[in-house]
Amino acid sequence: MTDLVQFNLLAGWTSMIAGAVSGAAIGLFFHNETWLGGYASLRRRMLRLGHISFFGLGIINVLFALTLTVMPVLPSLGRWASIGFAAALVMMPLCCFLTAWRPAFRVLFPIPVAGVLLGIVGLLGGSVWR
Repeated sequence: MTDLVQFNLLAGWTSMIAGAVSGAAIGLFFHNETWLGGYASLRRRMLRLGHISFFGLGIINVLFALTLTVMPVLPSLGRWASIGFAAALVMMPLCCFLTAWRPAFRVLFPIPVAGVLLGIVGLLGGSVWR
């Protein structure tokens, strides 16, 4: 389990760096009210969601890693949970940014959602505290 803990900790903290960098990049243009169609436009909302998903899913990966240190989980289900959370971490911002670019990419959103669900089910289903 140590490998999973280290992997998800690294993934989570790296994601938070990506959140800070992406926020800084898109923040350069927020002063322009008409940028990307205005504050309420789909493109601008998707960029904001992608930026914040780096933080949200990064925190979830860190919490998952810390949970593994205090709650025994069956190794096979722990690996599936780790993969699910890491996949969601990559896919959610990617889906958001792709949807901001081309709205047809919105059909990809079930992929990161499935990753989060896989992570939660793997963690809870693999828990040996029953």
